[in-house]
Amino acid sequence: MKIPTSLTSAARSTLLGSLALTAFGSLAAFAQEAAPAAAEAAAAAPAFTVDKGDTTWMMLSTVLVLLMTIPGLALFYGGLVRSKNMLSVLMQVFTITALVMLIWVFYGYSLAFTPGNAFFGGLSKAFLAGVDVTTLSETFTKGVAIPELVFVVFQMTFACITPALIIGAFAERVKFSAVVLFVILWVTFVYFPIAHMVWFWGGPSAYSDPSGLIFSFGAIDFAGGTVVHINAGIAGLVGALMVGKRVGYKKDIMAPHSMTMTMIGASLLWVGWFGFNAGSNLEANAYAVLAMVNTFLATAAATVVWILLESFLRGKASMLGAASGAVAGLVAVTPAAGFAGPMGAIVLGAVVTFVCYFFVAVVKNKFDYDDSLDVFGIHCVGGIIGALGTGILVNPALGGAGIVDYSTADFAAGYAGTATQLWAQFKGVAVTLLWSGIGSAILYKIVDLIVGLRATPESEREGLDLTSHGEAAYHAS
Repeated sequence: MKIPTSLTSAARSTLLGSLALTAFGSLAAFAQEAAPAAAEAAAAAPAFTVDKGDTTWMMLSTVLVLLMTIPGLALFYGGLVRSKNMLSVLMQVFTITALVMLIWVFYGYSLAFTPGNAFFGGLSKAFLAGVDVTTLSETFTKGVAIPELVFVVFQMTFACITPALIIGAFAERVKFSAVVLFVILWVTFVYFPIAHMVWFWGGPSAYSDPSGLIFSFGAIDFAGGTVVHINAGIAGLVGALMVGKRVGYKKDIMAPHSMTMTMIGASLLWVGWFGFNAGSNLEANAYAVLAMVNTFLATAAATVVWILLESFLRGKASMLGAASGAVAGLVAVTPAAGFAGPMGAIVLGAVVTFVCYFFVAVVKNKFDYDDSLDVFGIHCVGGIIGALGTGILVNPALGGAGIVDYSTADFAAGYAGTATQLWAQFKGVAVTLLWSGIGSAILYKIVDLIVGLRATPESEREGLDLTSHGEAAYHAS
């Protein structure tokens, strides 16, 4: 407001004083009106509690998931291939693990776990911008948090093992450079989006935040049935089909060279899987214990049933069959770990074994595709059975933990009843299959055009250990 120059000095002083008093009064009145709103906003903001026990559990779980990959998966796959290709498999798994760790902190974590749209997160936390020892990540309990860096590295180990699973489908015939380039592209355009679609949400203290597409369906995936196993399994099948069969397929002897090594790898996978499943609870509470119990029981049931199947159908039970059964059980219980009851987990482990055995022993031979280490037959198929089974077994009437609100204990009734949940699970599975299947096919083609996918026939015959890496696991004495 402009002060008239015609006023005397005393009059102007009086007017300025009046204006000042009026302004101060207005500010005071505004402050009084704003105070309740500010207090209400402060009350609404969650006061996070960081639990040292939860933090310790998540650090331990992270190390256990790393144990699954190196040495677990590396030894499991290494024993299943021929000796001339063992180091190439070990090298691929080891390299993928290190490479994805770097990609994850550069931009992967941000693309998976920051707001964006239904398919991708943003780049607000690229290079871990804004993430330090003071930032927190909320758990599933409102107001409870863990250091964000713990969540970053825990999810990082999931991102590492998933592309490493894929290589088992086309083992013994793909160039090392092709594997490296494919993994860079695949985690960027397939894994990070699927992780965002399934696991990104606002947290219990921020319901209004956007969520990923599959999460918005109401689909549930406790530890990665869609994100890890279906995702990797269908990518593996597409790769096996596009790369083609190994030289000498069904003519040469391609039996595993070391079932001892495979058994050690399978055992390490089982031990590490407790971090994978129970750690996905993000808290050290009863649901983490439930996930641990289910990881024991589903795996045990699947192992025993596979042994019985082989004994009945082949006349002899094999170590390879026992290990395959264990992995099938672990895969199936992954999405259900914190949702199913213990008896439901046993049923799930038994059922998945029948289905996976059928795909490995019958479907694979019928359609004559060379999925070297049965990545599709166990991980993709097992993941589908687990994802759909979770929609059934979560119901409290079947001993499940329940989600949202089951208003009755009847099998097919309630707010999120069995039919509704199954449909949500089916949509989640379908999106994962389509996104990963189509996306992987495009990426394989791009890699083939840039560096070429397939090793030469001469390299395959000599073995990728020598031709790709210039070393051998075993030397003649």
